[in-house]
Amino acid sequence: MATWKQIVLSLAILIVAAAAWVGFFPGSHDVLARWGIEWAQASTPKTAASGEDTGNQRGNRGGGAQTPVVTAQVSTATINDKLQAIGTGRAKATVTVNPYASGRLTEFLVQSGAHVQAGQVIARLDSETEEIALERAKAARDDAKAKVDRTRSLRSSNAATSVQLTDAELALRNNELSVHDAQVAFDRRSVTSPISGVVGILPIEAGNYVTNQSAIATIDDRSSILVDFWVPERFAAAIKIGAMIKASSLANPGNAFEGAVSAIDNRIDEKSRTLWVQATIDNPADSLRAGMSFQVTMQFPGDTYPTVSPLAIQWGSDGAFIWTVEAGKAKRVPVRIIQRNTETVLIDAPVETGAVVVTEGVQSVREGGEVRVARDDRRPASTTGS
Repeated sequence: MATWKQIVLSLAILIVAAAAWVGFFPGSHDVLARWGIEWAQASTPKTAASGEDTGNQRGNRGGGAQTPVVTAQVSTATINDKLQAIGTGRAKATVTVNPYASGRLTEFLVQSGAHVQAGQVIARLDSETEEIALERAKAARDDAKAKVDRTRSLRSSNAATSVQLTDAELALRNNELSVHDAQVAFDRRSVTSPISGVVGILPIEAGNYVTNQSAIATIDDRSSILVDFWVPERFAAAIKIGAMIKASSLANPGNAFEGAVSAIDNRIDEKSRTLWVQATIDNPADSLRAGMSFQVTMQFPGDTYPTVSPLAIQWGSDGAFIWTVEAGKAKRVPVRIIQRNTETVLIDAPVETGAVVVTEGVQSVREGGEVRVARDDRRPASTTGS
């Protein structure tokens, strides 16, 4: 193919592409206007017969005629005002009870599910040897005490020296300590509960030989439930001790419980970028159990932004923008999208609450062009985002 034919074909293709871009790209009119190309000015002469139609065409492109549009008002919404997290419950206190010494477990005095008090005996070990040792220590103490009494009588008549009396009193003191030692050993053959709570399933039966490493029982104090949950690091500065929370069991979402933050970890987990938070929920009806999963909700005063209808957001070569209506004329306002919701879009833009934005008919709106509001979709003055 000759060179001149290739040039002509290339020019034809460029002209067709430019025409398609002007006709179908929504922001082409504004781009050409910024370049100083008044492409919208028709070259046909103005006549008296066609003056009205020509005026209407200019009006649709930013001239004197009004473009019918549908508008809505700008409202406001708050983001990051609610935190939802999944947490795990555990008892206020949990203790695994082990005996102090080894021996044969002779009896259980409680059953699984029983409520016990702190210091209550829940099991006993064989204690014959300790009982004998205690009686022997008591007999030695009584003998030492009688010897002290005799020495004091002799001392009063100068028949005994002060050194003999001191030795007798020291022997009595040592025997009293021996009694105390034997009593402690005897008492430790009884396994007591260190806290008040509910006894879990007993892992062994009476008659088994146990050591100080054997778990006799597990006791949970369920008077309140601790809920551990992890929150994104952006909420770290907003969470304080005593902040109120609402928690509902995932197994029974209809019941909501109120509680308060009782502990906050001192660092952000570098792997998950979350903060460990602990909340306390009262459990007076004993309806909650350790290990339950909870959905925790907290409210925060978040950042407030203008919101518009998703239909109002337009896109050009320089990003997103909206058309506002001021004094009957359209104004192009660049915006930065903050958050998209189902019915609204939160934006960062120099617009006030109650400002009028175009939602329908935007394809005919031009900068500074006069518009006529065909319908105004009123919205609430203020809403809350999630």
